[in-house]
Amino acid sequence: MRKKATLITGAAGEVGQALVERIAEQNNTHVISMDIKPLPPELDAKVQHIVGDILDEALFARLVSEYDITHIYHLAALLSTRAEYSPMLAHSVNVGGTMQLLQLAAEQSEWKREPVIFIFPSSVAAFGMDTLENKAENPRPQEWEWNKPITMYGCNKLYGETLGIYYSNHYKQLAEDEPTMLDFRCVRYPGLISAFTVPSGGTSDYGPEMLHAAAQGKAYESFVREDAAISFMAMPDAVTSIIQLANAPRENLTRRIYNITAFSLSAEEFAGYVKKHFPDAEITYKPDVNRQRIIDSWPIDMNDNAARRDWGWKPKYDAEKAFSEYLVPNIRKRYEK
Repeated sequence: MRKKATLITGAAGEVGQALVERIAEQNNTHVISMDIKPLPPELDAKVQHIVGDILDEALFARLVSEYDITHIYHLAALLSTRAEYSPMLAHSVNVGGTMQLLQLAAEQSEWKREPVIFIFPSSVAAFGMDTLENKAENPRPQEWEWNKPITMYGCNKLYGETLGIYYSNHYKQLAEDEPTMLDFRCVRYPGLISAFTVPSGGTSDYGPEMLHAAAQGKAYESFVREDAAISFMAMPDAVTSIIQLANAPRENLTRRIYNITAFSLSAEEFAGYVKKHFPDAEITYKPDVNRQRIIDSWPIDMNDNAARRDWGWKPKYDAEKAFSEYLVPNIRKRYEK
């Protein structure tokens, strides 16, 4: 008899490591983590980690022959900045990898006549506001509004959402016998901020970069305008959200795709919080035209009423709490001499 297991792809990333830690602590399932990179030793000891490629079909065939995979958290992706420079690779990883895992989950669901729960983190990048006027007039779009992304990553994520809906609602729709469908569940994340990883040049990293520079006593030149505004979320809330969605009763869910958000700030407001904790911080603004264009295409905030209603979503950290209790203490500690 195959052993029940939870599969986490992209486990060595920011969200992945935090998720591995949290699910391993629950101690109620065998956790298989996967990434092209190894996990830190302290995490590796808690799970079965596989260093492998998301596009390796033989690897997944071996996995399902040994394990009854009940949940998949599909975090593996080529992120926004790199995707712009390598669109073909991004499509291969972000769409091809997602398609392969969805097919695996569909076949497993059909074989055991029980839906595999498939958790897919999408992104605010799936939105695309065409003008600043429309962005101002539509500050909190719902899930189906303004789905016109202008980045490769956003296009990949939007297509992944559509594939998930297909596999949950329409898979094998011409077959005589209706199969047991997988259970696809998706959150659209805002900009995520971690206290424990250094910003890596992402489109929304101007905020965290301000904070890290201030903690080191360095001046910072923002690549967006003072009035550039998007929504953010502290990393612990990001992890809580997908576990909470995975555990929600199916009958409570009214859709497959859910916006979630915590707080919205302009770059100037973000800088204000930084200066509150680091009064000597030097922050100036020199917008980069191309990166500014991307930020301008993302909404100021997102309407997450459905998530709050259907599965009780409520972030622990608003802006004040995120800075004072999570970000500043841990980032300050990182740079203490």
